[in-house]
Amino acid sequence: MLEIIYKPIGVIHSPFADVEDMPIQATAASGIPGTVQIDPAFVPGLKDLEGFSHLILIYHFHLSREHSLEVIPFLDDRPRGVFATRAPSRPNPIGFSVVRLTGVRGNTLHIEDVDMVDGTPLLDIKPFIPEFDNHHPERLGWLSGMEGAVQTIRSDKRFDSR
Repeated sequence: MLEIIYKPIGVIHSPFADVEDMPIQATAASGIPGTVQIDPAFVPGLKDLEGFSHLILIYHFHLSREHSLEVIPFLDDRPRGVFATRAPSRPNPIGFSVVRLTGVRGNTLHIEDVDMVDGTPLLDIKPFIPEFDNHHPERLGWLSGMEGAVQTIRSDKRFDSR
C-alpha cells in the first residue's frame, strides 16, 4: 500500500491545553481566539490570504493514538461508523475547522472560532469560499433532529488514548 507522509506547515495555538471541555466544532467556539504560527519557509504562501474572512484549517489530530471503525460520537450515545462522524479516532487522524481570520502579522495568523487543542500540527490552509463550500444537504443521517446540540456539548477524553 502507498505510504503518504505529511509535514506540518505550522502549529495552531489555542486556549485549550487539554481536550476535555473544548467545543466539538468551530460553530460552537464562536469568538474563541487563537493563533497559527506558520513555519517561516511557508510565509510567501500567505500572500493574499488576508483578503479572506474565513479559512479552512486542515490539521493532524496529534493526540489521537488509536483508531476505531466504530465510535460513540460526542452528539450521540450509540456506536456509529467512524466515517459517519467527525471523531478524531480515525485511520488517518485528519481534522478540519472553518475559522475566522482576524489578521496576518508576519508568520502569525490571528483567528477566532477555535476548536482545536493547543499545539495542534497544521497541515494546510484553504480559503473558505461560500460559493464553493456551502451546500444545502437533503439528509443529515443520524444527526437529524439534533441541529443546535453542538452549541452545548463539549468534548471529553473518550478519544484520548495517551
